Amino acid sequence: MKIARIRHQGRVSAARIEGGTAHPVVAEDDRFMADAVRDLIADGTAHEVLAADVPGVPLAEVELLSPLAAPQKIVCIGLNYADHIRETGLDTPEVPLAFVKTAHCLTGPTDPIRVPRGTTEQLDWEAELAVVIGRPARDVPVERAMEHVFGYTVANDVSARDAQFSDGQWFRGKNFDDFCPLGPWLVTSDEVPDPQALAIAARVNGTTVQHSSTKEMIFGVAETVSYLSRYLTLNPGDVIATGTPHGVGMGRTPQLWLTDGDVVEIEVEGVGALRNTVRVTG
Repeated sequence: MKIARIRHQGRVSAARIEGGTAHPVVAEDDRFMADAVRDLIADGTAHEVLAADVPGVPLAEVELLSPLAAPQKIVCIGLNYADHIRETGLDTPEVPLAFVKTAHCLTGPTDPIRVPRGTTEQLDWEAELAVVIGRPARDVPVERAMEHVFGYTVANDVSARDAQFSDGQWFRGKNFDDFCPLGPWLVTSDEVPDPQALAIAARVNGTTVQHSSTKEMIFGVAETVSYLSRYLTLNPGDVIATGTPHGVGMGRTPQLWLTDGDVVEIEVEGVGALRNTVRVTG
């Protein structure tokens, strides 16, 4: 099943996506940090509720939003692709290298990536497979970890490299507004039988800059979920961005940075694609 958050006629809803049609099932209220999809996952009712026989709306008539609006956590894994390690020349981590993005970074699959003028000269892209947790995971063994995965979506871990590497830690460089485009929908795990066998790519202005496979991950989905759950409880709706392959702007010769008007497309096989335009503001 493909699950999305959509806006149609001014109303935000959780919806089932089938082909070119959106079936809005649950309206989202306007509470601060409201998130209809997260709540359905947490309740354990997402499949049942979203399978309801309700009228459809042509997908072309709706706005696709980030499939999650307010996950409790967005945990990202750095340096998690062997080919990315080779291009950066950095040491291979012995355990998953985790950092956090906050929910204010989230933006939709076609929304602009807005960057305040003068805040960065080294804006970079990172194509990532994102995992969405389905039920609480605490100290879960690797062999049981996939039981806690609800599904997958696509993420762009946008990064301001100058901020990232000048601070001694990565928080500021990873956490500008709009630095986590997510979507276009959430694909449930039954439709992705092997998350370690998916093509993953990024394009900038139509030119392919990243092209790899999730088999290049150093720590796969199951191992990553298990490892993180040793130290913190993963809750329904939490997002894990699993790292990026080779081809980021920082690793190219010469280096390539995003500028105003650039169009960034991120695609993961069997999951979906993002298409966001960089807009320098102010």
